[in-house]
Amino acid sequence: MNDVDLDFSRAERTGMPEIVYGESKSPEQLHAIAQSHADRRASLLVTRCRPEQVEGLDGEYDAVARTFLKQYGAPTPAGGPVGVVYAGSSDAPVAREAIVTLRYLGCTALEFGDCGVAGIHRLLTHRERLAACRVLICLAGFEGALPSVLGGLMPQPIIAVPTSVGYGVAEGGRAALHAMLASCAPGIVVVNIDNGCGAAMAARRWLGSAS
Repeated sequence: MNDVDLDFSRAERTGMPEIVYGESKSPEQLHAIAQSHADRRASLLVTRCRPEQVEGLDGEYDAVARTFLKQYGAPTPAGGPVGVVYAGSSDAPVAREAIVTLRYLGCTALEFGDCGVAGIHRLLTHRERLAACRVLICLAGFEGALPSVLGGLMPQPIIAVPTSVGYGVAEGGRAALHAMLASCAPGIVVVNIDNGCGAAMAARRWLGSAS
């Protein structure tokens, strides 16, 4: 197809393979992309895709994360663990996107769900397991306070992900984004709204530079 030019050399340049953003692609485009990967026995991750876009393809569809994954053999281990901490089940789709991406990149992931500040005791019960993680990805919507709390408790690199969860002035994740950017916990880095994939790739870069 003339409108698809895949970057199979990206892993050699950057240490990480190309990930395909599927939201606006047609089923025909994604099938052609999958065939190109299959011809090379190259693993494929498609994010933000719907079941009908990948219907009939050989691989694994995660309905929560909205991801399609086809792996040829186990990825090269990239270290970890990376803790994926999220405030509530409404944040689970973005958290799952991060977890699937980490798996695709060869990183070990640990999931910590339902840890929002409205019930902070739930987060505190995980302190020992969180302390064992090399990097933390922290996701929250509404007022986006969870990364600041985590940043006041843990020493690892923390990647904050604002999610488009919340009423009214939450404004589709903008309130959480602004709160995370203005966090008083020093050293937290922030990715774009709902960008679980980008957070996972940032964690992978961090692990690579620390190895």
